[in-house]
Amino acid sequence: MAARECTPGWGVVGAVSESGAVRYLRSDGRVAIRRPRPADEAEFVAAARRSRDLHHPWLSAPDDAQRYSAHLRKIRARDSSGFLFCDRETGEIAGYANISGIVLGALRGGYLGYAAFRPYAGTGHASAGVRLVIDYAFGPLGLHRLEANIQPGNEPSKRLVRRLGFRLEGFSPDYLFVDGAWRDHERWAITAPDGVDPTPGR
Repeated sequence: MAARECTPGWGVVGAVSESGAVRYLRSDGRVAIRRPRPADEAEFVAAARRSRDLHHPWLSAPDDAQRYSAHLRKIRARDSSGFLFCDRETGEIAGYANISGIVLGALRGGYLGYAAFRPYAGTGHASAGVRLVIDYAFGPLGLHRLEANIQPGNEPSKRLVRRLGFRLEGFSPDYLFVDGAWRDHERWAITAPDGVDPTPGR
């Protein structure tokens, strides 16, 4: 796939500058995050299809046009927020993350989900991308808490949240309906560092 021109630093969500460069929300130099767009459909769907064996049985990423459109509608709802993490050198989509069930007020929290795409699984792109999403959630989104629900056998996902500072808060049997059955999940969570005040965000 040909490399896309990328503009470092901050920018309007999903915006394209006059030069045609994608502007990112956050970047660590190698990985950057931005909002998904309708124009990302072909690349996202292809990445989801080649990563099916990587994701199964833990999740099912949108792998056709209809499911991708539904995905965009869902993450644009008031109680959700969606992100892509991209390789800065190539501009390719390395994975994605969503925050759902966002509640403001006294809680200011949401549920975090994420997945890497081949060939970027195991390269550190997911850890870097999710770290940037957390930073954005505790900054511009004004959240205080993120919870990640992970099936007990999903060791790669548990290693990722441990690296990022999540704590194990509990175990919930038959918690979510995944891959045709109710599955047990561990509840991992992280809260904003001390001194980070909630902002109006959304």
